[in-house]
Amino acid sequence: MTDEQLALAYIDGNNRAFDLLLSRNQSKLYSYILFVVHDRDTADDVFQETFFKVITKLHQRKYTTSGKFGAWIMRIAHNVIMDWYREQKSEKIVEPTEDNDLSNISSRDLIEGSIESQFVTEQVLADVKKMMNMLPPTQREVVFMRFYQNMSFKEIAEMTNVSINTALGRMRYAILNLRRMAKQHDVMLQFNNVYA
Repeated sequence: MTDEQLALAYIDGNNRAFDLLLSRNQSKLYSYILFVVHDRDTADDVFQETFFKVITKLHQRKYTTSGKFGAWIMRIAHNVIMDWYREQKSEKIVEPTEDNDLSNISSRDLIEGSIESQFVTEQVLADVKKMMNMLPPTQREVVFMRFYQNMSFKEIAEMTNVSINTALGRMRYAILNLRRMAKQHDVMLQFNNVYA
């Protein structure tokens, strides 16, 4: 059964269907939450709150099969994370300007080929991951969705409930911040078709 069929089966009273949904989706969802909130205890709380909301919405029959179940629960997780940040007021979320100009972003090819270049690429990716942890939550989130989950900007915009321009703007600011940090730490960054 698909996740969508399992969700409908759970709505109709099949509790085992929910167990299957949880086992299929928990790893991907938890890694997304942990990547964004950057704290295991907080990630545990957000994960539990997300599934509480998922269960509640399923019981209230607020789920329709018009989209993928995985995207639906990711959207719920995103909302729970944003609520948590609002409550904490720990970081100021930077939003892109309205006249967001993306023309100065160019893409480069990733290094491929020899063992040496593969090693360099792996080291760069490890360095980038460390730097990504220093980005504001909304920028970290869009980078994670784009690079680690291969989502389109349309999907990112839908999941985070913002316009495509806002999602693009967040990526732009994330890349600018990553480049600035890379320059400070003498790390070579190469982005491959970020906006494709």
